[in-house]
Order: sequence, then structure tokens, then C-alpha cells
Amino acid sequence: MYTYSVFLDIGDAMSTMKSDIEIARAAKMLPIKDILKKINVPDEPGSFSPMGRHIAKIDLDYINKLKEKTSNLILVTAITPTPAGEGKTTTSVGLSDGLNKIGKKSIVCLREPSLGPSFGMKGGAAGGGYAQVVPMEQINLHFTGDFHAITSAHNLLAALIDNHIYWGNKLNIDVRRIFWRRVVDLNDRALRSININLGGIANGFPREDGFDITVASEIMAIFCLSNNLKDLEEKIGNITVAYTREKKPIFAKDLNAQGPMTVLLKEAIRPNITQTLENNPAIIHGGPFGNIAHGCNSLIATKTGLKLSDYVVTEAGFGADLGAEKFINIKCRKGEIQPSCVVLVATIRALKMHGGLKKDELKSEDVNALKKGLPNLERHINNIKKFGLDVVVAINHFVTDTDKEIKIIDDFCKKNKVKVSLCKHWEKGGEGTKELANIVVELCKKSKKENFKFLYKKDLSLWKKIETIAKEIYGASEVVADTKNRELLKKMEDSGFGDFPVCIAKTQYSFSTDPNLKGAPSGHVLQIREIRLSSGAKFIVVICGSIMTMPGLPRVPAADSIKLNNKGEIEGLF
Repeated sequence: MYTYSVFLDIGDAMSTMKSDIEIARAAKMLPIKDILKKINVPDEPGSFSPMGRHIAKIDLDYINKLKEKTSNLILVTAITPTPAGEGKTTTSVGLSDGLNKIGKKSIVCLREPSLGPSFGMKGGAAGGGYAQVVPMEQINLHFTGDFHAITSAHNLLAALIDNHIYWGNKLNIDVRRIFWRRVVDLNDRALRSININLGGIANGFPREDGFDITVASEIMAIFCLSNNLKDLEEKIGNITVAYTREKKPIFAKDLNAQGPMTVLLKEAIRPNITQTLENNPAIIHGGPFGNIAHGCNSLIATKTGLKLSDYVVTEAGFGADLGAEKFINIKCRKGEIQPSCVVLVATIRALKMHGGLKKDELKSEDVNALKKGLPNLERHINNIKKFGLDVVVAINHFVTDTDKEIKIIDDFCKKNKVKVSLCKHWEKGGEGTKELANIVVELCKKSKKENFKFLYKKDLSLWKKIETIAKEIYGASEVVADTKNRELLKKMEDSGFGDFPVCIAKTQYSFSTDPNLKGAPSGHVLQIREIRLSSGAKFIVVICGSIMTMPGLPRVPAADSIKLNNKGEIEGLF
């Protein structure tokens, strides 16, 4: 989310402006039991546990008792992100409010914000303007502690590995072949590569190690792809942490780690429920990054939403080349779910940046730049259609948009035979997305399950899966990798992991691995830098270009502006 201001009275250009945080603080929140009552969750023991007055965790036993029903899953994705902002989370919240506005029972399912971007360069991730989830400050800072639990569980496994080696190493772990790194939910480039166990015999055997950010952790991926506690424990046990000198794999279950790690996640695995500014239910749970992980909220949260409502609006990280592709090929495949339609968020500002403009040049009308940026929108539309899904383009409206620019996108969408809606949810909340909501309902009605398809079959070779994504989604001409990585993929297939989907980690700012290549570049090369096996989460991570699994802070991080004011209120986070 990016921080903007909004007119209180849209018809009066001179009216007072309010910031996102001022709007959030002025919200008339209802007690969480009243929000749950809207979706027929009873206020009785065994159904939910309040986490304060406005947040609750839904009990797993209650979820398991709910009957399956025919509901519609709407995926919200976006064009390739730019510094101008696209508003995927804002649109997700606005659409769910819009659906409720037209009399439909809708829940929005979102990811939990990571502290990394919050203190780095992006800011909070709870929506914006009059399309927000609240309480905003709690959601963006620690929330219910889920990420701390995931961090602790991950690092417990790391501690158990080194402790096992210290006390004799009965499993014969090769200290040169330990692949389980540590994690922290902050951007800290100094921790990417470190040496541990220094200081003499009493501290263990020195070796190289490193940190990833928590949202890139395999525990986070497992957390978001598990159906229940038993499934979670089994997946954790199957994590490959190291190899012996004979190159025999060592799993987390060989260290008896799955039990205590699951205990640490016992409360976190229950989905969190809050509310939108319009007092509609919002489930916020899990949060893997979209550029280095699979970028979707938890499967438990999505399935809970589908049991409790008729329409579930959910998002997937960054542009459709990363978020939507992984949502479908990984989450939908593993969860045996499928979306009824896709909402593709675009802004005129962002498209003009794809057309060559800089951020400080966006305030004026520029038809030529907009037209030059449209190929980015077109490729995302065509990519979504490859999954057999209908798509509607949601233009996230800004006050600088002109009628001429809006008409260009409208004509472009008609030419490409896709629906389009000008959305003003940031200004008007659900009232500003009623047209989009009606289009979504229409698309859901005509959606045919048999049209849905994955991009690749699971029995395709790992190399062919990577190649298919690179060529079909990114527009690459070829994939290149050194002999070591090619042999590693072959070894993974020989070890029984060949039917796993692939999770490509690359820059979110381009279809290519070069963040400076805007628009819709073609003919580029996908350079594989590293291959990681996630045998617990059951996918293969393919790291490309210069993307890092531990981000660094920018020259001027958002943390520079974050503080408490004289009233004890937080400033600078939003």
C-alpha cells in the first residue's frame, strides 16, 4: 500500500483532505463478535477466540464442522508494479465491500503484512483511503503474532541441527551441506551470509550460514499450504535440511523437530478475522512474498471464507506474472480449488510509467505514454486467459486521470473483448466498486469449471516447467542455467520430486529478470542462479537474476520517518 490523501467531499475540490491513517483512526469499528455474526459464526465457546475487541481467531474444530458449499473465489491480481502504485489490496477490500453493497455475502481474504517492507520502502499493507481493513496499526505491526511464531518455529529447527552436530552428530550431517538457513522478519542485508559457532569448542563447529526474511521461509510456505495441524506437522517433518557425506538427505523428522515446531504454530494456524471500514468481514492470515515465495494467503483462510460466504475475494502477490501464476499452479493445484474469475488491477499512472514516463511526470495527461504502456496490460490479460479464466480490468482511479486517458483504456479493453470498470473505492469505498461487483457476479454466473486449466502438467520435467513459465508468461526466448543447477534439477527428479510445481523467484518490476525493462519485453533470457528444494511445501524454488531472499533497506528507509508523536500515536508507517 502507498499513502495518499482523499477528499472528504469529492464534489468540492477545496474540501479538507484526510490521510489513510486519519481515515482508519476515525473508523467506527464493531465488536468482532458482531462481524462474525454477519457470517453466522456463533458467539459461543469453540467457535472463535477474541484477540482484543476487534480481532479474533477462528477455531479449527469449528471450521472443520462447517459444510462445504458452492461459493465463488475471485482472484485479484495486477499489472507489473511500479513506484506509481497499482492498489491490489485496496481493490480487493473495495470489491468485497462493493459485493456486500449489492446484497452479496462476501469476505475478503488477505495476507498479513511483513515488517520488512513496512520499515523498508513500501509502508503498510492494509489498503488505503476508504477501502481499508482495520485496526490498521495492529494489522501492520505484529498483529496476532503469527509471523513471530513462524520465525520461532523456523529457527528452532536451525538450533536443533547445530545442537545435534554439537552432541556427536549421530546422523552424520555434513556441515558443508546444511541448507536450512535462519530467518528474521526484517530487511537486513548484513545477515545474508554469516559465520556461526565461533568462539571455541564450547560453541560448536564453525560453519557458514545465513538469514532469509521470514516471508521467504519454507515454514511460511508450509503454513499457508496446510489443510490442518496434522497436515502441517507431516509437511514440516518432510523438510530436507541437510545431507550426509554420502549425500543421503536428512529430514526435519530425523531430528524429531516436527512435534515441537507444530506446537509453536498451534495457535498461529487458526485464521485471523478483522473487518473493513464498512464493517464487512476480512480474514487476514499468512503472508509469503510474491517475488521470492508463492505470494498467497493461507489455504485454511481461503477455504474457511468459501464455507462462510458466497463470494471470497483474495489477492496474489505483485503482478499476474508472479502472483496469479503461482496462485493457480501452486495454491489451486495443492488446495484443489479454482477461481471463478480474475480481476486485473491497473492504474493509468502505472501504465504511463511502463510507457516511459518517470514518477514526477505523471500529473499531466500523456496519451502517447499511456498507449506505449498498454502492451503490459495486454500481456497480463492474455496470460490469464491461458488458464481458461475470464478477466475484468479494474482501473484504480486517481484524481489526475483524464477522461481521454480513461477512454483509451476502455476502448483497448473492448478491442481485447474483456470487461472494464472504473473503480473509485479509494474515494468512496464499496459505493465506488458497485459496477465492478456486478461485473464479477456476472462473470461468476457464466464461469465453467471445465474451462479452467493449469499452465503445465505435473508430470512434465522440472526444466520444462520452468521453460513453460518463462516462455508462456514472461515472454522469454530461453532459459539458461549452469551445469551444477541442471544436474541438481535432475537429481531432484531422480529423488522423487519431479512432479512438484516450480516457484520462480525473480524481480517483480519486470516480466524479465531486469527490473529496468518496463512494458512487455520479449526475447529476453531467464538466467537461473540457484535451485532450492522445498520438500515439505512440495515445490521447487528457482532463484533468477539478482533477486535476494533477504532484502536490504533502501538508502532512506521508511523507518527514518516512523515514530510516536506527543499523543503516543504512530506516525510515518502509512
